Amino acid sequence: MLSTPLRLREVRLRNRLGLPAMSTYQAAPGHVPEPRWHLPHYLTRSIGMGLVVVEATAVAHEGLATPHDLGLWNDQQTRALATLTEVIADQGALPGLQLSHAGRKAARSRPWGPGGDAPIAPADGGWQPLGPSPQAFADGYRTPDPMTARQIKVVIEQFAAAAARAAAAGFRLLELHAGHGRLLHSFLSPLANQRSDDYGTTFAGRTRLLREVVRAVRTTWPEQLPLVVRLSVRDFLPGGWSLEDSIRLAPLLFDDGADLIDCTSGGIARPEHRPTGSAWQAPYARALRHEGGVPTAAVGKITTLEQAEQLLTAGDCDLVLMGRQLLVDPMLPARHAPALAPAPYRRALVTTGQPADGHLPPEL
Repeated sequence: MLSTPLRLREVRLRNRLGLPAMSTYQAAPGHVPEPRWHLPHYLTRSIGMGLVVVEATAVAHEGLATPHDLGLWNDQQTRALATLTEVIADQGALPGLQLSHAGRKAARSRPWGPGGDAPIAPADGGWQPLGPSPQAFADGYRTPDPMTARQIKVVIEQFAAAAARAAAAGFRLLELHAGHGRLLHSFLSPLANQRSDDYGTTFAGRTRLLREVVRAVRTTWPEQLPLVVRLSVRDFLPGGWSLEDSIRLAPLLFDDGADLIDCTSGGIARPEHRPTGSAWQAPYARALRHEGGVPTAAVGKITTLEQAEQLLTAGDCDLVLMGRQLLVDPMLPARHAPALAPAPYRRALVTTGQPADGHLPPEL
């Protein structure tokens, strides 16, 4: 199953293993890729993969989580991101991009080093976070401005404009980040969304922004290319967004133009206690696939290709996303499928105790 191609709209993934979007916080000035970092990072993690999704990329300056995020709201950023699509596609993987708006989690420092993951004051170049309601994400986070109807309209337009730029940059799959407490997730959850207008109060109101973003993106993102939604399928706090809500929402998102749900969870607020364990989020992908009737991706503590194969064979998902394991072991897919490795590497790949091509390597 893992080696079986996956077709989404008119796009074909050569296998069912993908790299999920994982922020590296290494952008160069202008919120463009840093060539010395991003090019080798994404090139090496494309070897043997079916899909590589470039990290969370903000649709507007105020949507940045940190000053070191990638962005996609001008021509310079479009041209710079095109260099990443080239190196990913050159290795045979499908280049994807995740579009994001940090919402309540905006204007923070990078999550490492002295003073990491701290608010950036306006005097130090910080910007004002936005959210559905004036509810801070956690202690130590700035209170967001509750968005006006005009600001909501602008955000929808920003997502649509960024989708058009993503297509121009050569991306072949697009993902919308509606998880981990970012803007689209915060509108879904009753814990963050306490509005009394048409974007709050009811299930229809709280899901309205995400659905309008999906529909707007579909007007600028090419019809033949797939659109994915990364969804926190449940919160881990009382009164939050639930798995049942996600099962109800998933087919509506498909009616709006989505093609697959990337099933993550949690992140609406801190502190929060999540379950742990191997492939612990896979049951969410299975629930949305079987009860919601939509294709899904499983992600979260999937560390071996054997696990990935088991999830696919069991019908838990249509695609497996392996993140942290591939950060430290990017050659894992090629070791198990040497034919997917670049030719100069093949003689060094050993699968059953013998060189990958079955012959002894020449003397060096």
